[in-house]
Amino acid sequence: MRVRPGILTSSVLVALTASLAFAQSAHDEPQSFSERARAFMESLQNPTTLPTGSAAVEQGSKVYAVHCASCHGPAGEGGKGPTLAQPMLSRAQNDAELYKVIREGINGTEMPRSRLERNEVGFVAAYVKSLGNKPPEVVPGDPRRGAELYATKGQCFTCHAVGGRGGVFGPDLGDIGRKRSAAYLRRSLVDPNAEVPQSYNAFRGDVSFPQNFLYVRAVTRDGANIDGVRVNEDTFSVQIREATGKVHSLFKSELKTLHKDHGKSPMPSYKDAFTPEELDDLVAYMASLREVPKQ
Repeated sequence: MRVRPGILTSSVLVALTASLAFAQSAHDEPQSFSERARAFMESLQNPTTLPTGSAAVEQGSKVYAVHCASCHGPAGEGGKGPTLAQPMLSRAQNDAELYKVIREGINGTEMPRSRLERNEVGFVAAYVKSLGNKPPEVVPGDPRRGAELYATKGQCFTCHAVGGRGGVFGPDLGDIGRKRSAAYLRRSLVDPNAEVPQSYNAFRGDVSFPQNFLYVRAVTRDGANIDGVRVNEDTFSVQIREATGKVHSLFKSELKTLHKDHGKSPMPSYKDAFTPEELDDLVAYMASLREVPKQ
């Protein structure tokens, strides 16, 4: 079908009309239809251009509260997910990267692909961007003393690695300060079981280690006991890493029992092992660990 210049097809007209609410809420001042139409057409050319203005931030805060706050905290202060209230995000250093991270997630991490509509992603990105104006989180304690406690009294290196040095039984902590808030780190130290996944879902290779964490206890048919962290699992086999670092690959047909300690961690509580001041120092040290993994 041939369309005369200057005449919009019905489908484009519908699309433009549907965009009015989005364009209007993205600006503080009212816009004419032509201005909103032009903004919509520009967004098709550059979908990572974020909406601006207090109305867009307000709308983004509402979407964020429903879909993001459970991991990143109600005000972006962090929790299970990293703190967003900081001037620069390591994985999203510009608008396009921020939009992409929210839209597509981050492979190999706990950040999933979004199910939000495109305009909702834009609103959330605008809100997250606004969080960068907040003052940085103040973490009490001395990270230098915390580093000493980590290596000596805590003996944390026996299970965890930092900078490629240490154990492999527990999660690598090289960038834990970027991934977790100080409050989350403290909670993990005093009550390790509080943050262990309660899920009974099968192992998934596309999900990060913390979400897959599961302590298992196996007994083979010949009576051998093998306890440790599940490394991998499928219908017929399971791989278990002992505290020593040794990995066992076992066929389930060879096992007498395979007990899974969902929601439990082999990590001891440090609530009584450290004084409140020492806990402050250890948390401060862990919060300072912000190594950015190579892409």
